[in-house]
Amino acid sequence: MAQLAYLHEGVEPLQAEGDPVFALTLSLFGADERRLIHLAEDARACGLAAGKPQPLESLLEGSGGVLGDVVVADCPQIDAGKLAALIRLDERVARAGARLIVATSAEALEDVFGCLDRSRPQILIGAQRAEGLVALGAALAQLPGRRLREDDGEERMMLLRLTEQVVRIAEKLDRLAPGADGGALRAPERTFRPAGDERDFLRRPRPPLPDPRLVRGIIRDRRRRAKYFDDEMFADPAWDILLDLTVARAEHRRVSVSSLCIAAGVPPTTALRWVAQMVESGLLERTQDREDKRRAFIALSDRTADAMARYFAEVDSGRETAI
Repeated sequence: MAQLAYLHEGVEPLQAEGDPVFALTLSLFGADERRLIHLAEDARACGLAAGKPQPLESLLEGSGGVLGDVVVADCPQIDAGKLAALIRLDERVARAGARLIVATSAEALEDVFGCLDRSRPQILIGAQRAEGLVALGAALAQLPGRRLREDDGEERMMLLRLTEQVVRIAEKLDRLAPGADGGALRAPERTFRPAGDERDFLRRPRPPLPDPRLVRGIIRDRRRRAKYFDDEMFADPAWDILLDLTVARAEHRRVSVSSLCIAAGVPPTTALRWVAQMVESGLLERTQDREDKRRAFIALSDRTADAMARYFAEVDSGRETAI
């Protein structure tokens, strides 16, 4: 795909003397070049040849050109035209095997998340430079030929934990730089592994989900710790997400992605990374709204709901035995 991304009119490669002719490429879409300039600079540092930003709507006009290996779309506000362009971009990225990064706002998150269901994008909310840099690194790691082994959960966990530490360092450096804004991002993953023999796990009768009032009490207790301790000391977005979705399933409610970001108790970009990894590992499921195709909801998978029910049943049994 080298340099092909720049053969269409109005796009020039930001290629310095000595750069390889066939480098990995980055396509940029967005109206505000100032919001994308750091990503372009950091992409070059990562070995990507970055073109000039194009309007998102150019994808609908047929002038979007050939996509790069990594695609970045800046879409802080949403309207009908941008929504259609994102849907088109989602389809093209999925077909091309490229990696997509979308920077948006909390206000536009629901619409953006709802229309991106094929490309498995990284979504950044109010992204700072550190978040963009880590997103670029993750995108490069996921390109064909560089992707982690799908069945190596330990290797995936190691990389995501390393990402967490890198962002914390980058965040501190951002704060030290004159006039720089800080950013926060963590991106760990948990792989679902049922205890014992899987066939026996599926055959056993499934206990009911816990009383929602009990789970809500646990969530409140977890939030109270913030009064006395640093939030980062006890940050566990995966468990907070599972608790919130367990309550929702017991109450037969649907949960939006923005609501889940709040429940996770971490910055939205961090929460979105957790959600994406938990969906990919089978812990969670993404479902489209039948009445409004622009909306999507997140729920526990059946296997995860079963695991949560058994966990609380075992905890309750242990409590009774202790008494």
